[in-house]
Amino acid sequence: MTAPVPGPPGVEDLLRALAPQVLGTLVRRHGHGAFDACEDAVQEALLAAVVQWTGGTGDPADGDGVPENPRGWLLTVATRRLTDQWRSERARRDREAAVFARDPSAGEGPALGEDRPADHDDTLTLLFLCCHPALSPPSQVALTLRAVGGLTTAQIARAFLVPEPTMAQRVSRAKQRIKAAGARFGMPPPDERDERLRAVLHVLYLIFNEGYTASSGPDLQRAGLVAEAIRLTRELHRLLPGDGEVAGLLALMLLTDARRAARSGPDGLLIPLTEQDRTLWNADAIAEGTALVTEALTWSPPGPYQLQAAIAAVHAEAPRPEDTDWPQVLALYRLLAHVSPNPMVTLNEAVALAMVDGPSAGLDLLRTLDGDDRMSGHHRLAAVRAHLLEQAGDADGALEAYRQAARGTTSIPERRYLESRAARLRANRLDDGEEPR
Repeated sequence: MTAPVPGPPGVEDLLRALAPQVLGTLVRRHGHGAFDACEDAVQEALLAAVVQWTGGTGDPADGDGVPENPRGWLLTVATRRLTDQWRSERARRDREAAVFARDPSAGEGPALGEDRPADHDDTLTLLFLCCHPALSPPSQVALTLRAVGGLTTAQIARAFLVPEPTMAQRVSRAKQRIKAAGARFGMPPPDERDERLRAVLHVLYLIFNEGYTASSGPDLQRAGLVAEAIRLTRELHRLLPGDGEVAGLLALMLLTDARRAARSGPDGLLIPLTEQDRTLWNADAIAEGTALVTEALTWSPPGPYQLQAAIAAVHAEAPRPEDTDWPQVLALYRLLAHVSPNPMVTLNEAVALAMVDGPSAGLDLLRTLDGDDRMSGHHRLAAVRAHLLEQAGDADGALEAYRQAARGTTSIPERRYLESRAARLRANRLDDGEEPR
């Protein structure tokens, strides 16, 4: 399924929001074995909507305008396209004939024995299906962006810097694995729901992180992936307003993305948090994110996303870097390490600890990661060590660590930043009359 043809923001946003709902309905009716055929039918319906609603120009004034029930319109057209396709392939069976014998134009009536209200939204069920545990995280990300996000295979491939055929195979294999696993289109049973929701949140988190700090390539960030992650998480929050971690993840994304305009200079060089011009931060996103996490923490047990959002909110509240409440940040990281221990949390805790108790304390905590296989060769461990060694006055150690970090990253902007830090240290050594080692 490809993205809707661009039109006015209202029409394009409407089509993008409705596409997964219509796809979810078709997959629920006809089974995930018909996933590809349902995707094709929805895409044809989206194209037909642009032509009929806007006259093909993108302006509703040039066409029939948006119908009173746009979701029902898209479902009707997609259903008829699906019927035509199966007729032409002579692959209709008696069950399909019975399904399509009725006129679907009234919206969603009972289908295949299911009694669903006309305004039932299958987006959440579709998200759960795309994040099926039989899939690897990369496959979950790809299928989510394709089926729920409405991105084309080519768009996803460009976002992750892989060839389009590679991404097409990944998406195709994901669908085959879901089918082989015997998954059904429906909400998981209660005893599996929390775990599956965590997988959905993790996938959205991965999409955001790849967009906010691209893991490789010439660009620091990929705004399209960031926007898509926020849009999908906002939709998930609409569907699950009573889940504190969903609210926390949305808050984390908003608070983090609020810094986007200040993260790089005119030359594209990365600017660290402590050196950013905070007047460039998005005040509206900060206000929304802070309100979300503050409200969620009043009634929901603190989970990892809420705690990360709370940390981001503390940074956002400081008008200057020196105004940051580092003891509070450190306390939140320690709580996060208790709730969700992992080496990246320890890495960030070391930075906060250094700001409270000095760089030596931070370096001591970093040493606990030296034997962690998950951090073996990870450039961020070397980058944080370089930063703390520089703070501690160990120029030789910092210079070598910066160089090690630069060699380890595949992100060009990050490499340029790390090399610039190393070059500055080397220049300072030369100015002091010392020969760098």
